Order: sequence, then structure tokens, then C-alpha cells
Amino acid sequence: MRKLFGVLVLAVVCLGQEAGDPWAKAELMEPAALVEALHSAKPPVILCTAFSVLYRSKRIPHALEAGPGSKPEGIALLKKAAAELPKDSDIVLYCGCCPMDRCPNIRPAYRVLREMGFQHVRVLNIPANMHVDWFGKGYPAEGRGE
Repeated sequence: MRKLFGVLVLAVVCLGQEAGDPWAKAELMEPAALVEALHSAKPPVILCTAFSVLYRSKRIPHALEAGPGSKPEGIALLKKAAAELPKDSDIVLYCGCCPMDRCPNIRPAYRVLREMGFQHVRVLNIPANMHVDWFGKGYPAEGRGE
């Protein structure tokens, strides 16, 4: 039994966090693609699942506060933000509070939206954090920290 447990632990470590991601690889959106989508005739609905202090300080333009996804009050805020959206809405979630493989907010938020029946949910690929992967690259921002 111990040997089997050791093999399972090793497999999880070797596979990394991606094995636990609830989204498909095709549902990851690169930052440059979101910048382009922001300028389209019909931009996606952008939901920020980060902690409120991060949302209030600096965010992607037109993002709605919908988090933190790791807390019950954040999930309630997410549900409220999504309640009036059509189920076929193009939604992009992001957090960026920390490296994405350790983010406590993005996975619960993604799961809740899928449970609510949303079919077109993508996750912004923020490997390090918003400072490095979005703001540091000069992508559009709004808020007090512009």
C-alpha cells in the first residue's frame, strides 16, 4: 500500500498542477489574444477573481469584480456578476494574485461558472502574476494604479 501511495505522489508531482486544472488547454487564453479581443466589436465579459484590494488598485479594462474565488463571499460575488449573463456569453476569467499553478481563486471560479451552465469560459494565462504578465508588458489597465 505504501509503495502504491508513493507512486501516486510521484505521479502527481511529475504531472504538475495542470493535472488538476478543470479547464482544457484550449480554454487558456494568452494575454496578447485578450488585448486583441478587447478591441473587437464584441469583446468578452471579463471577470476578475482576485482579492478586492487587487481589483480596486489595477485591473484589465471593463473587468467586473467577481472574487476572490477561494472565499464564499467571492463565490457569491461571482454568481451575482454572472447571474444576468446569457449562458452562451464569451467569458474570460483572470486572477493573477500569484503564480497561476498556485492560485487559490481561479479554479473554484471556473468550476462554479461551468456548474452554472456557462459553456464558453476561458482562463487568462497568467503564469507569474498580473504585474509581470500583464501590466509589466504595457497591456491596457484601469484603476488607481494605472
